[in-house]
Amino acid sequence: MKNGGQLLVECLVALGARKAFGVPGESYLAVLDALHDTRGKLDFVLCRNEGGAAFMAAAWGKLTGAPGLCLVTRGPGVTNASIGIHTAMQDSAPMLVFVGQVGTDMKGREAFQEIDYRAVFGSMAKWAVEIDRIERLPEIIGRAWVTATTGRPGPVVIALPEDMLTSLTDAAPLQGPARIAEAAPDPVALADAMAMLAAAKRPLLLMGGCNWTEAGQTALQAFAEASDIPVVAAFRYQDQFDNFSPVYAGEAGVGMPPNVRALMRDADTILAVNVRFGEMTTDAYTLLDVPLPKQRLIHVHASDREIGKIYQPALGLHAGPNAFAAALQPVKGDWADWRAKARAAWEAGFDLPPQPSPVDMGLATAHLREVLPADAILTNGAGNFTVWPNKFYKFGAKARLLAPQSGAMGYGVPAAIAAKVAFPDRTVVCFAGDGDFQMNCQELGTAMQAGAQPIILILNNGTYGTIRAHQERNYPARVSGTTLENPDFSALARSYGFHAERVDRTEDFPAAFARARASRTGAVLDLNISAEALTPRQTLTQMREAALAAKDKT
Repeated sequence: MKNGGQLLVECLVALGARKAFGVPGESYLAVLDALHDTRGKLDFVLCRNEGGAAFMAAAWGKLTGAPGLCLVTRGPGVTNASIGIHTAMQDSAPMLVFVGQVGTDMKGREAFQEIDYRAVFGSMAKWAVEIDRIERLPEIIGRAWVTATTGRPGPVVIALPEDMLTSLTDAAPLQGPARIAEAAPDPVALADAMAMLAAAKRPLLLMGGCNWTEAGQTALQAFAEASDIPVVAAFRYQDQFDNFSPVYAGEAGVGMPPNVRALMRDADTILAVNVRFGEMTTDAYTLLDVPLPKQRLIHVHASDREIGKIYQPALGLHAGPNAFAAALQPVKGDWADWRAKARAAWEAGFDLPPQPSPVDMGLATAHLREVLPADAILTNGAGNFTVWPNKFYKFGAKARLLAPQSGAMGYGVPAAIAAKVAFPDRTVVCFAGDGDFQMNCQELGTAMQAGAQPIILILNNGTYGTIRAHQERNYPARVSGTTLENPDFSALARSYGFHAERVDRTEDFPAAFARARASRTGAVLDLNISAEALTPRQTLTQMREAALAAKDKT
């Protein structure tokens, strides 16, 4: 006989779980007790806030393809964690959130910290479930794991009533994960799709999602190169296709460059693989008409719910991305100039004017492109600063980007810590704005305790940059609620055991970054950035003057 907490942990170990991120709570003490006996097999990474823990679990799922585990207490604990659940859903990242619940004898009375998890998370997670019989725990955990990892991956919330965790049972734990074969494309539909591509004059391959295998990525790249078709990555999934390939042409995301916008708009045939058509990837649903695009759309996805959800495709294929890529055969057409111009426009986008800032991030990012290893992992949260890792770094086949499609501030630091937990020997660099950093800077304590300390670059410009830019464009010269007074970030980081220093000039950055890489305890570099340099090609003053001029005309 064993209690529910022990049975749960045994099931997770059998499924292959290695790490769990969380904040302790009395509502799941039996689970914490069971984790005492799994050290080295399934470790609990103690976090400082449930939001940080949920971000770490979401990032783990996106990075590894296995569900990130998050353990939180009921009520305030899981509501703190909701930001990570929302992020995992929009990222299509596999994640399991285990949350304590009041005992079944108290349900429905608004007991202390009670929440109806199905009601709260039913529209935010892929599935929300509550265990009401201890004997069904292995069944529910097995289903949750499969649900999180198949179709369109996503987060699953599992509520654990206290009496379910303390009751005894002789139910057997799971013996391992179910082996689910990826859906392969229908041969006739695949032949029709290739015929559509071959008949195109301006074809485009749009790809994304986080459940690619190395074999699937290799096969897709081989097809695109042999067919000479330009490739665009969906919002914040540019790490899933080798940017050094001659067919790669950019990322369709926030701040979409004109050349990528033109590719999406002017293509006559789009092969969209593993993509959910979000607002950022479609430039607010303007690049393709809803519901019938002018472009001939071939939409391939592992989830039937994504096909036709927004755009009615000329052809939809219900297939996993890797199985689809493996089945592809090259097509030929007269579009070499179209592909060459697309690639040339992307390369030209790296040419930048000098930035009006003590530390020029254009030059700093160019230095990072030169010195970072091929398997570096970059992370970021949300803000104008994300343009540097998202638009001015070139991701090779082994590099990774962890960045939230949800636009959640505070994601970058926890994601970087999760990446160091997963791959201690890889170089992990987090880009964070000063406002973004302070959303989860307490997780430096998690990094210190776990021995998972990344390099964090704080782009410190004393403002909530994205909102300030919108202010200047809509209410010029009326700054309100966006100016930040910051602490000494270097002193704060050193108190958590990090190497830390302030970088005041561009010419000081290379040596400071070298010292950061050499540090065995991670590093925080506080970069002196001017608020004038909010965007790479338009200053804050220019935004304001343009808005004032437009206002005068009206």
